[in-house]
Amino acid sequence: MNYSNKENVTAVSQLSFSQILKQKDLIKNEIIAGFTAFFAISYIIIVNPLILADAGIPAELSVFATIFVSTIGCLIMGLWADAPIILTPGMGVNAFFTYTIVINMGLSWQEALAISLLAGLVHMLVAFTRLSAILAKAIPQSLKIGITVGIGLFLVEIGLEKAQLIQAGTNSIITLGSLQNPMALLSIFGLLLSLALYLRKISGGFFIAIVITSIVGYILHIQNITTSGISISEIRNYPALLAQADFTHIASIPFALATFSMSMIIVFESMGILEGILPDKSKFKKSFEVSSLMTCASSLLGTSPTVAAAESAAGIESGGRTGITAITTAILFALSTFFIPFLCYIPQAAIAPVIIITGAIMMQQLQFIEFNDFSEWFPAFLIIVLIPLTGSISVGLAFGFACYPILKIFIGKPKMIHPIAYGLGILFIIDLVFNAII
Repeated sequence: MNYSNKENVTAVSQLSFSQILKQKDLIKNEIIAGFTAFFAISYIIIVNPLILADAGIPAELSVFATIFVSTIGCLIMGLWADAPIILTPGMGVNAFFTYTIVINMGLSWQEALAISLLAGLVHMLVAFTRLSAILAKAIPQSLKIGITVGIGLFLVEIGLEKAQLIQAGTNSIITLGSLQNPMALLSIFGLLLSLALYLRKISGGFFIAIVITSIVGYILHIQNITTSGISISEIRNYPALLAQADFTHIASIPFALATFSMSMIIVFESMGILEGILPDKSKFKKSFEVSSLMTCASSLLGTSPTVAAAESAAGIESGGRTGITAITTAILFALSTFFIPFLCYIPQAAIAPVIIITGAIMMQQLQFIEFNDFSEWFPAFLIIVLIPLTGSISVGLAFGFACYPILKIFIGKPKMIHPIAYGLGILFIIDLVFNAII
């Protein structure tokens, strides 16, 4: 990642919160970075409720959960960890919550919230103990990358479906949607606009593209509105989402498998993102701890788990080095509550391009995989292709983590595998066996 003034990165990032307040120029840079990060991730206010709506959570209520958990998460990240990291409900994790746990496994969204809470407790156990450092060293980098890329490809598939550019085929798994469909054409327009703004590095480009595409759709009477009747007055009904976790079937095998898979996704995705984008690595521990706390809080507030947003990199590249960046973003999230009524004019064609591009950005991590070592590449490959093909992140993880130690044994390098990696491989094999039985 290219940072401006690289020679000052370490010095700036190590300033305390009180010290940074004394330097006006640095404060200005941090605030600008906060605005940049907010506009880069602001689409989550629209996208997350729409994805959770497929799980049965009312979008007019989950939009408040999305805003509140993002506001609180960014505020705590800024004040406690003093890091320029933005916490929001995670893209990919929300897809697992909706399409794997609820739709594929048949659990209710209340049970999915319970699973998220338990996964959050596992995350906290890892974050607040030495397990975080142990796991960071034990899990092969190729598998961490495989998770990120696999979730990215899954998002691309979901985005293309929402754009009506692909659909279930009769003679194939997937076929091209009709290009005479006005919604598909509007999606293509939105995709091209989003790409143009993103490539030109326009701050808030995704948000701008969503607004413009929605306006064009409204003018051309291309309906298929994704939300309706959302207004700030709905906040009075929001308490209906609070503390709705349902543990009735906690002893069931599907519940246990979903909890295990959710825990692995949250822990390794958060770990991978923070390791990749934090300019000051000494802030990893506290940032990881805040992330775990907000995973639990997100369940109690009625939304899918939060993660460190990859879009935090936009603020970091704009000069964000301290918690002021995150605090600025928290304030902007809070203010966004007053713009909720405009969500009813957002069609899926405006949202789909953002999902597609976000997935493609996540897939760029492929460049860090050792393709020359097939024992490293193939397990990651299984994760990457099986997540979208099966529609289940947990299945991809299971095959990848189970395959990795087996291949290392095949090439005569069993000792290079950490015992924890062996343990996880066995647990994932058990996961696969039980999935085949139930």
